[in-house]
Amino acid sequence: MAHLNLRDADSCRYDLVSLGEVMLRLDPGETRVRTARQFRVWEGGGEYNVARGLRRCFGQRTAIVTALVDNEVGRLVEDLMLQGGVATDHVRWLPFDGVGRTARNGLNFTERGFGVRGAVGCSDRGHTAASQLKPGDIDWDDVFGRLGSRWLHTGGIFAALSESAADTVEEALTAARRHGVVTSYDLNYRPSLWKEIGGADRAREVNRRLAPLIDVMFGNEEDFSACLGLEVEGVDGDLTHLPVEAYRRMIDRASEEYPNFKVIATTLRTVHSATVNDWGALCWAEGECHEATHRKGLEILDRVGGGDSFASGLIFGLLQGFEPAKALEYGAAHGALAMTTPGDTSMSTLAEVEKLVAGGSARVDR
Repeated sequence: MAHLNLRDADSCRYDLVSLGEVMLRLDPGETRVRTARQFRVWEGGGEYNVARGLRRCFGQRTAIVTALVDNEVGRLVEDLMLQGGVATDHVRWLPFDGVGRTARNGLNFTERGFGVRGAVGCSDRGHTAASQLKPGDIDWDDVFGRLGSRWLHTGGIFAALSESAADTVEEALTAARRHGVVTSYDLNYRPSLWKEIGGADRAREVNRRLAPLIDVMFGNEEDFSACLGLEVEGVDGDLTHLPVEAYRRMIDRASEEYPNFKVIATTLRTVHSATVNDWGALCWAEGECHEATHRKGLEILDRVGGGDSFASGLIFGLLQGFEPAKALEYGAAHGALAMTTPGDTSMSTLAEVEKLVAGGSARVDR
């Protein structure tokens, strides 16, 4: 397997701790946000989704480090997280001022899309409690030292929320390395989060500062270009339909520029419509690049969170000591299954993931 120097599970309370914002997702179902008269409610967040998938699908011990305002909306988010089984001991609660002038809880309105109509997300997350986390707010020596964790996962969505959030990520990653905790990071470039604070140039500045602290890096073609400045040679125009060899060159460049990366992983997605994608993945480890089973014409109910579920499946495999190629298959299968159910988070079981990894069909089980 990839040489990750994992801590012994028996010496740690957690297999993985995630750092990031958890929002309330309001889902209009089959209609549009702009015409909705009712919403289904889920919890979600790029970093949190990984911890939840590891807990609910793969049975790992996980926790979330975040902040919420102590009001009815914050307690609803907490209740949803409790249902997901992710430990909430490290949630920082901020007092509610009655209006939300000083801090609030984030909302994410997301419609799934269908056919030629792509998915649409509309975030309402300014001045949130999580965005106000700053160095010194979390006792990382307690989390990683006294309690212990084998893995820390965080990412570029949380780092984009504020200057102090990026500084908190750096503090957490530094502490994790000091305690021998494996670190992973999903670049997750979102133009809407960066456009008012410097755009891609600022995203690149922040992420390049954090990259030397990462063991396992996740990202797609846009992420590596916008966040790390790794332009793909020999490709002109649209980056969303790169040939596999272009992805391989991109990963090779990342491994050369950041020799601290022990694993680099990316999903491969060709979008035919909002509800039909080709789906695959690549994983580089120890100088070798592996490609997962490619699933053409994958039918999608809700694509949001597919990449996070890919990450949790791959991390599970690496925590179990699987060879990178096998861990990659778990990630690709889990990501595919997550997109067949609504909401940001996985509703799959380990048995379903292993059935798909083994080449099982969608015939009815009864």
